[in-house]
Amino acid sequence: MTESRSGHPLPSTDHPVSPDGARRPVLLVFDVNETLSDMSAIGRRFEDVGAPANLAKTWFAGLLRDGFALTAVDACEPFARIAAETLRVALHDQPLDRGIDDAIQHVMQGFSSLPVHPDVPNGIRVLSSLGIRLVTLSNGSASVAEALFERAGIGAHFDALLSVEDVGAWKPAAAAYAYALERTQVDPMDAMLVAVHPWDIDGAARAGLATAWINRSGGPYPAYFRAPDLAARSLTELGDQLR
Repeated sequence: MTESRSGHPLPSTDHPVSPDGARRPVLLVFDVNETLSDMSAIGRRFEDVGAPANLAKTWFAGLLRDGFALTAVDACEPFARIAAETLRVALHDQPLDRGIDDAIQHVMQGFSSLPVHPDVPNGIRVLSSLGIRLVTLSNGSASVAEALFERAGIGAHFDALLSVEDVGAWKPAAAAYAYALERTQVDPMDAMLVAVHPWDIDGAARAGLATAWINRSGGPYPAYFRAPDLAARSLTELGDQLR
């Protein structure tokens, strides 16, 4: 393995696809925000403070953009700080029913009560029953994932809850995926990333992992990204594909 700029060894770029298609991995690495958590309730938090619900999607896209931009210049800030500051920008011209700091706090508190998507509890149990190790790798904090899983009753199925905050580079930087492989002591050819975000699928594929795209909306996959090895409408469907 070669060394990344952050000091973590980069995985091999060999793609772990057999002639018969993607094989069952030893390790599944899950994205958390939107992949496992249902963030639709955040839109209602925007409405609570006097802003339109559809602003939530624009805000979250800007949050990711700025996290990626900082990583591109070898800088890193915690998810929560970027989230709060991009909220300040997004809400500054809205007809809020409270002060800006209170509005930011109200929206941010929404992360502490998010549910998982309906397919997640059974899907995680199915995947765990296959004897595959499960971990998370989030651009957010591990504590958010821990609380999410506690509410959903699925935490016991995960070996580890990992965050890029411990490596100093947001996904889709190669160092983020290398960190997860290093922590779990799994070779890239034996690992598969599971995510709803095509940018995350592309990043993991370039880092040598197999990939599974969860496409709950049924929308198209961007052709400029590396294609996923597997595509499924739910985690349960992914479990059926990996049996």
